[in-house]
Amino acid sequence: MSKPTIGFIGLGSQGGPMAQRIIDAGFPTILWARRPESVAPYASTTAKTAATIAELGAACDHVGICVVDDAGVTATAEALLPAMRAGSRVVIHSTILPATCIALAARFAERGIALIDAPVSGGGQGATDGTLTIMLGGAAEAVAAARPVFESFAGLILHLGPIGAGQNAKLVNNTLMAANMALADAALAAGAALNIDRTALIDLIKVSSGRSFAFDVRARLPDAAMFTHGAALLNKDLGLLSEVLGDNPSFIPLSDAAQPFLDRITKPKGTAP
Repeated sequence: MSKPTIGFIGLGSQGGPMAQRIIDAGFPTILWARRPESVAPYASTTAKTAATIAELGAACDHVGICVVDDAGVTATAEALLPAMRAGSRVVIHSTILPATCIALAARFAERGIALIDAPVSGGGQGATDGTLTIMLGGAAEAVAAARPVFESFAGLILHLGPIGAGQNAKLVNNTLMAANMALADAALAAGAALNIDRTALIDLIKVSSGRSFAFDVRARLPDAAMFTHGAALLNKDLGLLSEVLGDNPSFIPLSDAAQPFLDRITKPKGTAP
């Protein structure tokens, strides 16, 4: 059987390597980006480039979206909706509100188009290595049909439930990452206050019960300010989880740990909280 044609929109530090893995797996691939320089690295590959989002959507069986936020996803989806044919599918790899995915899925379903929410974890290196974790929400048959595409860039593929389930899981994961990062930063500061050699403390924690992935990330950085880009993304996701959970008490300890740390990095000194 011939492979489906895959469209991909959002060729950033994570989406770009994901698209490359799809291309390398032999899927006919069509790319779109606002800036010509974003598609330039794929000139030597088999991928084609669409002039518009609608042109891409009309030619594809499966379109992956990996843009930054709800507004970007919604705008992209609005351009795809009238162009895609019944029986095709849209896959949202961005981390956004579950409610946005649910609303878009209902609109695409009216045209016979499946939508899957499929945020990923693992960063650009995980995408390059094909070891991303992908968290899926959507109908089982749509997820099963898309699985060969996911296998081109993901190591762990988890179907968590209906539309929105993948986003809910990603928001919890990223908020926990932010909280753990904040605690790792505080632990290193505590070590400095006690005059513990920083390198020795890091080596100790890396093989001890206090270790976490977030600690490893923080330990690699001489200064937490070097985490500005990552902190901005985590701050966005913390806000999304706050909106999802509302006044649920489970959010309080996560926010209490994470928010001051994220604010310190993302907000210039003197900026009002």
